[in-house]
Amino acid sequence: MSSSGSGGYRGSGLELLKRYGVSAGDAVSISTQEDETINGILMPRYESANENYIVVKLKSGYNTGIKVSRIKSIAKADVLAAAAAAGAAPAATHQKEDAGGSTGSSNSGGLPRVALISTGGTIASKIDYRTGGVRAALSASELYASVPELASIAAVDPEVLMSEYSENLTPTHWTQIAQKVAEKVRTGAYAGVVVSHGTDTMHYTSAALSFALQKLPIPVVLVGAQRSSDRPSSDAALNLIAATAFAANADAAGVFVAMHAGTSDDVVAVHAGTRVRKNHTSRRDAFQSIDAVPVALVRDGATIEMQEDAGVRMERRAKRELELRPYFDSRVALVKYHPGFDPTLVYWLVSKGYGAIVFEGTGLGHVNRDLFGVLREAAEKKVHMFMTSQCIWGRVRMTVYDTGRDLLDIGVVPLSDMISETAVVKAMWALANVPQAADIKKVMQENIAGEISEAIPI
Repeated sequence: MSSSGSGGYRGSGLELLKRYGVSAGDAVSISTQEDETINGILMPRYESANENYIVVKLKSGYNTGIKVSRIKSIAKADVLAAAAAAGAAPAATHQKEDAGGSTGSSNSGGLPRVALISTGGTIASKIDYRTGGVRAALSASELYASVPELASIAAVDPEVLMSEYSENLTPTHWTQIAQKVAEKVRTGAYAGVVVSHGTDTMHYTSAALSFALQKLPIPVVLVGAQRSSDRPSSDAALNLIAATAFAANADAAGVFVAMHAGTSDDVVAVHAGTRVRKNHTSRRDAFQSIDAVPVALVRDGATIEMQEDAGVRMERRAKRELELRPYFDSRVALVKYHPGFDPTLVYWLVSKGYGAIVFEGTGLGHVNRDLFGVLREAAEKKVHMFMTSQCIWGRVRMTVYDTGRDLLDIGVVPLSDMISETAVVKAMWALANVPQAADIKKVMQENIAGEISEAIPI
């Protein structure tokens, strides 16, 4: 917010700000008629707000409204006071390195370097005081500056790749993110890469990167927040701290997701990128490993506890050449079967040239017999068909009942305990990267990036 802007203030509120030479975004110290002193950051207001009040964000993170008639005087504070009022630290300084052309912290003190790639989402959002909602606003540098604990963990090189809520991301964005991560990895300058991301589709992106970035020599950690970074209940800081610590120090390689393990601010779980799912709309521990346990727990933002019996194949850090296969074919549909399902919906997909359909069947992997005709037609037209289960946990087993065996005869391919979202992403990746139709079926049943649990933990 420019210091010269009105910040949405009008009438008596705007006159007051002009009188004392302050505007939205300034750190201020307000003296009231009752001789109370209020310190904080002057916040903008939405257009329909009462003009007789100004709003100040306190150090606690909460906002307070102050009636204009109560204000005796307003003094502008300095930049350090602004950072203290918002509960943040001043931005770290950066300098260019001679080799590699990437930025590094000037006071790194020999700490491992971590690339922070910002794509948007709630972790990179603030309250929009015009609408009352949250909007993508923070840059990667602002994230770094607002979490001073990062300075003791790693020399963080932030970069904004895009600023999008995750519901707006497409397979094209997955390609861009994969290419940017590969660019960072191939410099050889980083101990790990952190990607800040919106939570709604973060498990789709983590699966996409798991297939696009093969033979990773270092960890790539996606991190998000269920609550925006300027809310007192935000999970953004601890998630980012833990993700950075894991990326910098864990003896692991691959793609991971780091989010709260519980509702308290003490433990962050690190999940394998193909075995994680968002299971709650708003809880801070919304993300869970499915048919696996988290590969690691990060306690108090620093202590990394690797879990050896996570149920997924774990790679370690090693010097190896990254294989980048970043393209996806979006002609894949995820179809959730339900009683009364209309087979013409599948006919429509076939007529539109879809290359693959992933079914979420019931139980062990079933749809009713009314679909058999259209499935046979889809098979004749070389449409790949795969079966996952609507059940969150457990494997598809299509040999138990007649329905399942009939579907196998038609050509529907079971995908064991692959999460349906992961299966859709893998099918998009396979269509774009595997040239032969027979090989696509084979690849979909192979465990490429831990998408099939080797053993389901009890």
